[in-house]
Amino acid sequence: MPVAASAIYFLNLRGDVLINRLYRDDVGGNMVDAFRLHILQTKELGTCPVRQIGRCSFFYMRISNVYVVIVVSSNANVACAFKFVVEAVAMFKSYFGGAFDEDAIRNNFVLIYELLDEIMDFGHPQNLSPEILKLYITQEGVRSPFSHKADKPIPNATLQVTGAVGWRREGLVYKKNEVFLDIVESVNLLMSSKGSVLRCDVTGKILMKCFLSGMPDLKLGLNDKIGLEKESQIKSRPAKSSSKTIELDDVTFHQCVNLTRFNSEKTVSFVPPDGEFELMKYRITEGVNLPFRVLPTIKELGRTRMEVNVKVKSVFGSKMFALGVVVKIPVPKQTAKTSSRVTSGRAKYNAAIDCLVWKIRKFPGQTEPTLSAEVELISTTAEKKPLTKPPIQMEFQVPMFTASGLRVRFLKVSILTYSECVCELSMLKSHIVLKVWEKSGYSTVEWVRYITKAGSYEVSRGSIVLDGGGGAASEPPIVCEKGVNGTSISVASIG
Repeated sequence: MPVAASAIYFLNLRGDVLINRLYRDDVGGNMVDAFRLHILQTKELGTCPVRQIGRCSFFYMRISNVYVVIVVSSNANVACAFKFVVEAVAMFKSYFGGAFDEDAIRNNFVLIYELLDEIMDFGHPQNLSPEILKLYITQEGVRSPFSHKADKPIPNATLQVTGAVGWRREGLVYKKNEVFLDIVESVNLLMSSKGSVLRCDVTGKILMKCFLSGMPDLKLGLNDKIGLEKESQIKSRPAKSSSKTIELDDVTFHQCVNLTRFNSEKTVSFVPPDGEFELMKYRITEGVNLPFRVLPTIKELGRTRMEVNVKVKSVFGSKMFALGVVVKIPVPKQTAKTSSRVTSGRAKYNAAIDCLVWKIRKFPGQTEPTLSAEVELISTTAEKKPLTKPPIQMEFQVPMFTASGLRVRFLKVSILTYSECVCELSMLKSHIVLKVWEKSGYSTVEWVRYITKAGSYEVSRGSIVLDGGGGAASEPPIVCEKGVNGTSISVASIG
């Protein structure tokens, strides 16, 4: 494994060494002079944070009025080195009451040396969690007078120091054990004017908020194809072909997930941190269910008039609905006025952004609202040129719907006794509730919620003619882009 640092230096803006620590003997103690001479004095700090001087590499970051410099001789893991610096600075701030500058370093020499010995061993990073380090390095730093005093650390740190579950402390007790699980997805689509899909994928993440007593062990089951096949092999029975399966791509897990168990059994097993965290991120490229289909039609009604017809069809179930749907249809800059009619919601011309803005507060599934508008243009004698306009934009959010088809099959919770849990699935408003009972009386309520938002949702509309014998004007595509809920769909013109 490549090392992350052979030595670390903390310098002020003049280049004076405030404190340093040598972890390996492959670099000399005077290497900081080369950094000061070739980088600080030549004012090349802003060009690149990685510099090669002789046989040594220098990685540096400026935090407040302090330069943190890492020196390595060869075979260095650059990403690991910068990650170490960021985590180390966050750890120092937790000890110093939120401050990390030259004064904080000068006032805490002894504490910093003690921490530098703990967080790295022979060039390899160790535990940098402030919560864990404070359990056995109880010395308090010199704090800012405006900082608040932290809570007293828990005395028993054996389990956490060993690295078993360094992200969760023991002794947590809640009157009501609850788990909130949100599956949030963004749909990305690129469609041609003829209706053929050029690119389509879904990026999603699973967010959790846990309020569980003790040290629980959770096991999450999804309807992914590989996981179901592995489960059927372990149980020596064929997988059910009736249930829909999906293929997850580019999966990234939180550090609490047991990767060894995932590689062997393809199950997401973990001891969760207390509070809110992101369990995993994923991407899906096949079998995407599009929530909306947009069908625009543009007609030219003379030299100074045009007609716009847009139909938006919701493809999801009739019992579902989308919230905050906004469709922005670009019109030419020489627009004088517009008149529009809609079957749902309301539409208005916004001259500041040169768009017809169509808003639908609640969009039921399996419906096809339409917009019809007449646009009057200012008559000009100049030669007609192809119009370059921004794409149509659409904003939406669909609760209890996943474009990828991802579903939670089960969520098992067990405590240190690892007793079996029995799950009951029921519907409650817009959430799915799983109630869990154990023989020990440990009960848990899980809330599972699905949300689909718009990512880059692009559909081309082709071209129109604005005057009888003039040139064709390229029409912008339909785009869903960032909206009230942080979502966006865009439909850009292709070719």
